[in-house]
Amino acid sequence: MRCPFCGADDDRVVDSRAGENQSVIRRRRECLGCGRRFTTYETVEEAALSVVKRDGRREPFDRAKIVRGITVACEKRPISRDDISAAVDRVERVLFEKFEHEVPSSEIGELVMGELKILDEVAYVRFASVYKSFQDSEAFMRELKKLVAEE
Repeated sequence: MRCPFCGADDDRVVDSRAGENQSVIRRRRECLGCGRRFTTYETVEEAALSVVKRDGRREPFDRAKIVRGITVACEKRPISRDDISAAVDRVERVLFEKFEHEVPSSEIGELVMGELKILDEVAYVRFASVYKSFQDSEAFMRELKKLVAEE
């Protein structure tokens, strides 16, 4: 590891401990060149997932897109950032467990809708109305009736 202060690449690990969610290791290091200490974080590099869009295009998986989609759906609703983050973590975990290289965008949408249905019904309906591209009010009403019937 290169020292951020003097640029030397000789250091020793002073302390190591697991991060909050056990997927990150925090290491406190001391530069043997200048003697200053700095912190590094070590994570497992996940295999890259590609998202297969409806039109067949492929793009890299981007967690931030899921966060944005859920955040927009939850706007002005009593849902904390921690709840949103936990929902995104669950979606991401399922995707990386279930798919190795490519995931259909429809699978991501269905997982997000499942999480939103648990978090907040209004956020679920908001997301579903965009995700499912309702063509008319009848399609929208059918989705609402399904939601009410499940209760």
